[in-house]
Amino acid sequence: MQFEKPLRPARLIRRYKRFLADVAFEDTGEEIVAHCPNPGAMLGLADPGMRVWLRPAKNPKAKLAYAWELTELPSGLVGIDTGRPNGIAEAAIQAGRIPALAGYAELRREVKYGVNSRIDILLTDPLKRDCYVEIKNVHLEREGRAEFPDSKTARGAKHLDELGAMVRIGARAVMLYIVQRQDCGSFRLADDIDPAYGAAYRTARAAGVETLCYDCAVTMQGIELRQPVPLDIA
Repeated sequence: MQFEKPLRPARLIRRYKRFLADVAFEDTGEEIVAHCPNPGAMLGLADPGMRVWLRPAKNPKAKLAYAWELTELPSGLVGIDTGRPNGIAEAAIQAGRIPALAGYAELRREVKYGVNSRIDILLTDPLKRDCYVEIKNVHLEREGRAEFPDSKTARGAKHLDELGAMVRIGARAVMLYIVQRQDCGSFRLADDIDPAYGAAYRTARAAGVETLCYDCAVTMQGIELRQPVPLDIA
């Protein structure tokens, strides 16, 4: 996934109301309000003074002219937009970059299933079981490990329950975690942040839901799937 326009560096002044951030451009010092496309806690990624990278809005008439795309850390760039992983995963699957999800004839996104839900990706093939792929964005790092979630997510637990239900009726179900950074040696659940999500995950895994985790190469030009991240989940 390549960025359509060059990103612009700024310093974070503050993030507030979840979806807003005050920033100051590095080149001019101008202060603006930018869109923050991330509803989570963004632990370690939204401290005042951090260097951030903004993308221009596609629509010149948009209320906010810029959106926050990356946070720059000493260990590298981190993608913070929770809307990116679905496209990253789709491109990787179609390119055969995720072997466990290769070989299906058709890929569809946002297909209705379960109880008032939509699966991120549905893979189908006349010779295979339907494969339901739920994708979660991961950006939290603690002690060298990627962790999910970074805040409580009842919706995430609901998705796990529905994946388990798909397995019980004979389909295949996969939980795919996309880590928008490349400085983590393994992946684990943040049970201390949301124990209910951890319980739902383990129930889904016992039911036959599969788990995949990949990190990303994050650059100033774009974000692409990089390599599998080992799971560290008891």
